[in-house]
Amino acid sequence: MRWSLSFKASLGSKFLLSHLLIVLVGVATLLVVTFTLAPTLFQSQLLQVLRTHPASMTTAEASQHILGTFLGTLLVALALAAFAAFVTSLVISLFVARRITVPLQHTTHVSERISAGHYAERIEVASVHRADELGQLAASINALAVALEETERRRLAVIGDVAHELRTPITTLESYLEGVLDDVIEPTPQTWAILHAQAGRLRRLVDDLQELSRAEAHQIPLSLQLVAPQQLAQDALVPLEEQFAEKGLDLQVRQRGDLPHVLADQARALQILTNLLVNALRYTPAPGRVEVAVIREDDRVAFRIADTGVGLTPEQTAHIFERFYRADKSRSRALGGSGIGLTIAQPLAEAIGGDIRAESAGPGKGSTFIRTLPLARE
Repeated sequence: MRWSLSFKASLGSKFLLSHLLIVLVGVATLLVVTFTLAPTLFQSQLLQVLRTHPASMTTAEASQHILGTFLGTLLVALALAAFAAFVTSLVISLFVARRITVPLQHTTHVSERISAGHYAERIEVASVHRADELGQLAASINALAVALEETERRRLAVIGDVAHELRTPITTLESYLEGVLDDVIEPTPQTWAILHAQAGRLRRLVDDLQELSRAEAHQIPLSLQLVAPQQLAQDALVPLEEQFAEKGLDLQVRQRGDLPHVLADQARALQILTNLLVNALRYTPAPGRVEVAVIREDDRVAFRIADTGVGLTPEQTAHIFERFYRADKSRSRALGGSGIGLTIAQPLAEAIGGDIRAESAGPGKGSTFIRTLPLARE
């Protein structure tokens, strides 16, 4: 359902102009009616006085009668003119009031609909009317409705994704346990290893969800200190070098030795870089290349992780940090990712300082993730 607003000027100017218009119309009506009726009434009353009074009246008596006739006629004309001005001003006032109250009523109605959960409601505002406060209010309510609709969509998506992520390991556990109970599957060390792996997958998912909840609520304690960016990059790369080699990926590191220290929580900064490196490892097929560059950008140090992997579309780049978002869902699930590693990285990056962003030239052209940290100041 859409409602339209038809206001152009600011609301304060509109009120001022409406009051001036009512006053001007009232005065104009008063003058027009008075000058229209007064001469006719005066002439009619004067003729009646002259016919009813004898010609022997003195000049003083005639003047007195004429003055009385004039005042009486003027009083009648002013009364009629005042009534006409009152009716005209009332009509205009009702029209102006309706032009203001109707959009407010519509806005209130839409707001109540949105508060009741109907997030698809919108107030249509033409571009020429957006300078009006009522138009700005409608635009704000529309933006709120869009945000609530998106939040609701994400909430439902999170519930569905969590249910899906939990269903796979639980189904595996149930099938193996039923097989062991029915003596269909022998309780060999391999069977216990599979059960242990699925239980570990459940535990990791729960830990990731808890970490994400704490990160988004800004409840993760941080210990900010001076950190050497070269050492931070090395600490993240060393544990993964063997995995890159096993997959057949060329890992290149480019950094300068004279970079200044950054201010960060070392453990959390290392966690973010590790998540980005693991993401590049998963989504870069062999033979491929992953380049890690540590460079300075103005008052920050940037960690750029570029790969020759599957790449991202503009839409995927915009949503890559959302919960459980996967550019290629089937491929991601096969690789075992929970889909919230990058989601955790974003609030952590913002809490520590700096930011994190993604860039890509398109599908099949690789992607680049940039994590920045502020320089330590004296």
